[in-house]
Amino acid sequence: MTGKKVGIGIIGGGLMGREIAAALRRWPALIDHPVEPELVAVCDINPAALEFFERIDTVQLTTTDHHELLADPRVDVVYIAVRHDLHERLYVDTIRAGKALLAEKPFGIDRAAADAVVAAIAENPVSFVRVSSEMPFFPGAQWAVDYVRSGALGRIVEANCSFLHSSDIDVDKPLNWKRQKQFCGNAGVLNDLGMHTWHVPLRLGWTPEKVVGILQDIVTERPGPDGTPQPCDTWDNAVIHSWARHDGAPFPLTTQTKRIAPGHKNTWEFEAIGMSGGVRFSTKNPKQVEVFAVIDVPGVGREQSWQKIDAGSQSVWPTVTGANFESGFSDAILQMWAAFLAEYVGELGDGFGCVRPDEAALTHRLFAAAIASHETGTLVAPSSV
Repeated sequence: MTGKKVGIGIIGGGLMGREIAAALRRWPALIDHPVEPELVAVCDINPAALEFFERIDTVQLTTTDHHELLADPRVDVVYIAVRHDLHERLYVDTIRAGKALLAEKPFGIDRAAADAVVAAIAENPVSFVRVSSEMPFFPGAQWAVDYVRSGALGRIVEANCSFLHSSDIDVDKPLNWKRQKQFCGNAGVLNDLGMHTWHVPLRLGWTPEKVVGILQDIVTERPGPDGTPQPCDTWDNAVIHSWARHDGAPFPLTTQTKRIAPGHKNTWEFEAIGMSGGVRFSTKNPKQVEVFAVIDVPGVGREQSWQKIDAGSQSVWPTVTGANFESGFSDAILQMWAAFLAEYVGELGDGFGCVRPDEAALTHRLFAAAIASHETGTLVAPSSV
């Protein structure tokens, strides 16, 4: 490996922090990447969470104080995965410390927090900031994006993007911060998972003009620390119907973001249908992409057909993995980091990149409009809230 050496710091040593550490250890799977990242520092307010990272020989600093990590000259890039109510302070501190940042969604607990982070970026024009959303880095998702960009849809009819999770189907699951508005935010599941459903639509230029929000608070109580039921006051499921435009033509765009989706563990789905073509992809079958076309059927004539194609393993950045093999969640995380760091050093080119700060800030306006729509039963323009 001969790429530019980049020191990585992690703030938040929980599930995603460990996933990122594992992804960086798999870096040699990437072919000719311009960056050679090395995890050098980890911060978590819980000392027990730091024990996992002690087994990684490149880690030179573990601390419970994020200021100590940000002051370390060995750290060039920081990944932050903490409670939503902590985003604004930690993200602004990181930007002002001169570090590049890969921030977790939702980029602040609300619109005001997101705007404060964007203002900090404007005050530090050399800063490089992107937001995490790994699901679109599955190879099949990239095929779908490239299909839409090719113009094969023709006049668009409709599009859908969903993130379907089921961890909250267990009503006895203890209450945690993601189920409390004061920590997760008023948008609930949209804050926690909504970036997954909006990364691709926004990158394709599908910015909603008006939205209708249909929100559900299904499990209103969960066991507290002592087992006594406590209020669970965040939205569990959210469906947003909207009007967007593709090549100037209006079309209905629907996103579904759900914590309670029976039959799904962690499914991302995308579908776009037009008069001339269509494309579908779901991580339930990570190797398969469906493409619609009108084809010549021998002995029958012209007929409509959904064709199934194996996408294989290759995504934004080429890997040593055989092209015929399947791709999974850990591969998507590796590809997200490959795209992030390639863009960080100016080598991504036209490749699909991570969520930009302006896109992340826009989602907060979409979520606010969806909540206002749900409360009023009307169409709401995101620009009006």
